[in-house]
Amino acid sequence: MDFYTQQLAVFIKNALAEDIGDGDHSTLSSIPAGAKGIAELKIKEQGILAGLSVAEKIFRTLQPDCKFTSFKKDGEPMKYGELAFQVEADIHTILQGERLVLNCMQRMSGIATLTRQYVDRLKDAHCKLLDTRKTTPNFRLLEKEAVRIGGGVNHRFGLFDMIMLKDNHIDYCGGIEKAIEKAFTYVQNNKPGLLIEVETRNLVDVKKVMAIGKVNRIMLDNFSPLLLKEAIEIIDGKYETEASGGIDLHNIDEYAATGVDYISCGAIIHQAKSLDLSLKAVINNQ
Repeated sequence: MDFYTQQLAVFIKNALAEDIGDGDHSTLSSIPAGAKGIAELKIKEQGILAGLSVAEKIFRTLQPDCKFTSFKKDGEPMKYGELAFQVEADIHTILQGERLVLNCMQRMSGIATLTRQYVDRLKDAHCKLLDTRKTTPNFRLLEKEAVRIGGGVNHRFGLFDMIMLKDNHIDYCGGIEKAIEKAFTYVQNNKPGLLIEVETRNLVDVKKVMAIGKVNRIMLDNFSPLLLKEAIEIIDGKYETEASGGIDLHNIDEYAATGVDYISCGAIIHQAKSLDLSLKAVINNQ
């Protein structure tokens, strides 16, 4: 089982336990056990759809034999009035999963929509859009999945899958050269193959990194487009480059034009607005 699938199962289990607690008493008190129902996910806002596969997993966690019919796919444009899916299951299943499904899909669709806006600005550029760790605690898995659905590229997931020497690491360690040396030695002795990225704050830092090497990627943090271009010329393709800090839809074109390999942007997650979706019962009155 891959990391995403494993962590998604854990997330759904914990999220359902948080919501249901010792029982969905609203449903238990009003709906007979075993009663069957149908519900449809109605789209009420334009954007990029995300979280459809998550919704199916939530309902199948509650009831493996439910019937889930998708009318759209993750990553597709959506507009008001369309249906995303239909689920046929025990009414208890539908009502217990409803809020979790909506919370996930509304948030994910908002992130995917904003991400797509950024990615579209980069369609003719060399660089790719990265997300960051500026995420909601315990919801990072799906926020990063939404970035991927929107066309972005996932940066490291957490503190465990890449070394990133940021300003505080460097300052606490006593300098950029010392931090790189220690990280390089650590990787050789403990985690062979783990990639090392180092943050630079100015051209002096960049030149120090070039002199010592031993990294895989150089982050250029809060550089102006003019200084970024100069830094990239100094690096001269020897290491991957990443621009970060203060980049948004208003200036991303300028940064992309410098030739940088990656642009990381926390705003695609923490500034995204959830989109409006609703899960409605289908009632046959005949």
